[in-house]
Amino acid sequence: MLKIFHVPGTRSVRPIWLCFELDLRVEVELIDFSADFRDSQEWRQISPAGKVPAMIDGDLQMFESGAMIQYLLERYGEGRLQPQSATPERALYYQWCWFAEATLIRPLGLYRVLRARNEPIDALIAEAETKFRGCLNAVEQALIGRDYLLGEHFTAADIMMGYSIVLIERLLDQRYPNLRGYLTRLQSRDAYQRVAGLSKS
Repeated sequence: MLKIFHVPGTRSVRPIWLCFELDLRVEVELIDFSADFRDSQEWRQISPAGKVPAMIDGDLQMFESGAMIQYLLERYGEGRLQPQSATPERALYYQWCWFAEATLIRPLGLYRVLRARNEPIDALIAEAETKFRGCLNAVEQALIGRDYLLGEHFTAADIMMGYSIVLIERLLDQRYPNLRGYLTRLQSRDAYQRVAGLSKS
């Protein structure tokens, strides 16, 4: 049986959300992510980098949320939640999966860290905001006339992107009507609500 180690609000949301979308049986273990636990030998044997998510499937242990998404789709997805291989739609699917993690999250993370500090670093904050708002504009434009990134149909690319957008929900002002509608559609999905509810258990 699949087991995913989870800390609410972290990237572990992604593979759990996918499992719920696919109706897979998954054991979700909520962990205490204190510094002592992260550095413990027990945890490092499960997650060598000390981060979440971590997943066990039989003899397989892995970390990295995007890799988990693809593994779960290939092993259990039966063609669901991703376009057919070797098509333009599949190429765009990959584009949005990697954009969500590699391009959007980096300036967003920097922005959040800098805003939390009390040092006079206004220029760095402004630069980080410019970069992540440029990324948001790219997603906003891509959603014109679409319910999801690839059109009418929800895919795992929306899970990758959805987690990233949830992190900045409060920054989605009137400049982002398509993103706001997109986020509402994602958050109304039963599987998303199930994973969001794990933080309340």
